Formats: sequence, C-alpha cells, structure tokens
Amino acid sequence: MVVLAIFDRSAPHLLRYVTSLGLNVEESEDVVQETLLALFRHVQLGRDQTNLYGWVFQVAHNLALKRRQQQLKRRPAASPDPIGARADNAPDPEERLLGDERSRRLRSVFRALPDRERQCLVLRADGLTYRDIARSLGVSLGAVSKAVTRAVTRLMNADGG
Repeated sequence: MVVLAIFDRSAPHLLRYVTSLGLNVEESEDVVQETLLALFRHVQLGRDQTNLYGWVFQVAHNLALKRRQQQLKRRPAASPDPIGARADNAPDPEERLLGDERSRRLRSVFRALPDRERQCLVLRADGLTYRDIARSLGVSLGAVSKAVTRAVTRLMNADGG
C-alpha cells in the first residue's frame, strides 16, 4: 500500500524534524502518528498524490507547530542544557575539551539560527529536495536556497571554516 511505503520512508525523518521544532520525544511521536492517520485519510479520500513525501512533511510541520503552541501554554519553556552532558570515550582530555567546545559552539549557532533557516537545514539534511522543502514550508525555492546557504555558512563560520 502506498501509504505504508511513504510512511516507512519518511517516519524517521519526520520524527527527527518534528523533534527539532522543539517538541519532546513523546509529543513528536504523537505528531508522527497523527501524520500517518492524516496521510491515510488523504489517500482514502482520493486526494492529490503527486508529492506525498513533501505532503507528509507539511502536515507534520503544521501539527508540530500546533502541538508546540499547546505545549508552551501548558508550561514555561525550559532552558536547554548548555553543556550537553553526554558520554565521551575520548582518551585525551585536551581533545575532549576541544571537541566539547566545538560542539557547544555549533549547537549554540544552530539554536540561534532563525526558525526558517533551521527548518530548511533540518529538512535538507533529511534528504528532502529544495522543491519538497519549499512545498512543505509554503515558501519559494529561492527562499529555501537562501535559508540553507545562510545556515550552512553560519555553521561553517562557527566551526572556523
């Protein structure tokens, strides 16, 4: 069935994308499941199936934004952990320190990206074409190209490249 094929192909990417929009994992999984139901209804009703891969991202995007607004209304936003505690098996403490500083710098720059640039970059990293991204976010191809270029440039500058 086309619905399951599209969903199997996009589910991990959708989950990663929705989580990048600021939802916790449980709510992100709920959004992905709601997207599957919406896809099933869309196909059952015989609606346009030209670009279902881009369509599911657009639906997930809209559902995630709605869920995020509800989430923010329920509780104040928690500040992200600036250190990003994680297990690191690097044998050399100096290399570990340099790597941690680089990671913090890149995470900081990524979090500071304007929403549109961050969304475009995440979708592109998940393999969507510029055209699919443009359709999903309701913007022009030129806007996607500029957003991805600006985001990558900012990240490269933060990394010393």
